[in-house]
Amino acid sequence: MDQLLRAAGQWPFWCSLILPLLVFYLFQINRLLSGTPDTVRRLSPARWTKEMLFETYKRLEKRPITIDTYVDQLPPKLDRRYIVTGGSGLVGGHIVLQLLARGQHPASIRIVDFQKPHRHDMLDGPASDVDFVQTDISSSESTDRAFSKAWHPSVAHLPLTVFHTAAIITPSDRSKLVYGFCEAVNVRGTQHVVSAARRSGADILVSTTSGSISIRPVEYWVQPWKLWSSWPRNFFQILDETDFFEPLRPHEDFYANYPVSKAVAERIVCEANTADFRTGCIRPANGVYGNPTDNTVGSALQSATMFPQWTDHIVQSFVHGANAAIAHLLFEAVLTSPDSSSRPQAGRPFTVTDPNPPITYGDLYYALSLLAITGFRTLRLPPMLLLLPSYIVEWYTLLLARFKVARVLLPSAKGDIQHLKPALFSITTHLVATNAAASRPVEQGGLGYRGVLTSMDGMVQEVVEWNREHMDSSKPRKTYRTSVSFADDIQRLSSAATSVGALQLRD
Repeated sequence: MDQLLRAAGQWPFWCSLILPLLVFYLFQINRLLSGTPDTVRRLSPARWTKEMLFETYKRLEKRPITIDTYVDQLPPKLDRRYIVTGGSGLVGGHIVLQLLARGQHPASIRIVDFQKPHRHDMLDGPASDVDFVQTDISSSESTDRAFSKAWHPSVAHLPLTVFHTAAIITPSDRSKLVYGFCEAVNVRGTQHVVSAARRSGADILVSTTSGSISIRPVEYWVQPWKLWSSWPRNFFQILDETDFFEPLRPHEDFYANYPVSKAVAERIVCEANTADFRTGCIRPANGVYGNPTDNTVGSALQSATMFPQWTDHIVQSFVHGANAAIAHLLFEAVLTSPDSSSRPQAGRPFTVTDPNPPITYGDLYYALSLLAITGFRTLRLPPMLLLLPSYIVEWYTLLLARFKVARVLLPSAKGDIQHLKPALFSITTHLVATNAAASRPVEQGGLGYRGVLTSMDGMVQEVVEWNREHMDSSKPRKTYRTSVSFADDIQRLSSAATSVGALQLRD
């Protein structure tokens, strides 16, 4: 008893010693997470200025970028039929529009998606005449029905290309406990698409995977004795395809469930490559944008309040949906010859990004604050102020996932807070993608890829279109469903259906 009393009496002393050290340690980690290594600075040396942005805005306001402005840079039209899974979305929608722009008849294109096209650029003109089949690719029966639907007699005899862009994006879930949601659509869905494509006689399949596959988890908690001599491990990463040529990494070596599922799906597609069924994958760089429905520019523009962020110093590569779509068409052109299955391009992925050095999130935020007529302001928060609570949010969501009684008694996390988990900080660190392999000439094993839009042109063009839609200040700010919010909706519907089914079984 005396020993316990003496230990209790020493407790204030140890707290007074340890607490300042802990605060000092957290302060130093925050300093590192707020920094930019010199290597990264050299890769992105120039910042966007007011003069550059105003000049770009005025130019694009007078002559907006449309498919017609770069149609001559698309691969030539091919006499084929097309199924585009996820054709209502960002990259898939651009593929559909580019196919039409280069002369493809609407009757030869079919969109296979869970949701109808809702992008404003697909609601009229030739795109509105493209066939749409609502499909849940996580169901083999639903996928088979979409692929086996009869074609118009004028195109039924043509060879078939499948562009598989459909996916579910959950940016910050990393636990195997909740992996099933991504796996159902991104892995089993890809298996269903590959099988249905083969049964339908397709001889080319190009799939959209993700540059995030190569991202490894950032190790934020630097050893105390290394705080002044090193950055957090993986704080800066190059995104390329080298990991594809190595054994698949274990689950915990990916930053989240989403890239795990995309890596597995990528290998399913690439391993399916044969002389009769040529395949390959495009890995768009980490941030894909190009429509108000995107998670990068559109999501920020829709923010009606001050936009919280901790990433203005972060350097990343981005890719416009139009650039990613062109890469798919270039890949298809390479695979049209039956002997292409043995070429170095077939059965492998290629990473693509915009044709410019990487930018910072600060460049993007500055452009939005300067140019958006709806107003845009950011609230700069210390990374540590968000990193620490992210562990609590993750613990809470996993508690709900693990225990049914918790789901009954406790509310689920909703809105942006549900994505504030540690994995989110791995995808918001310095990530620079390279086009080196994709940009090589076809005869040298590449795709001959050259993007048609720089990040500045693409992002400013999106603001020009946003401003045009919001000229009437008396009308409310428009909202669009992004791929992340769409995944949230699907997950809630799935959980609700499961709960209802459980109640019915109990009754």
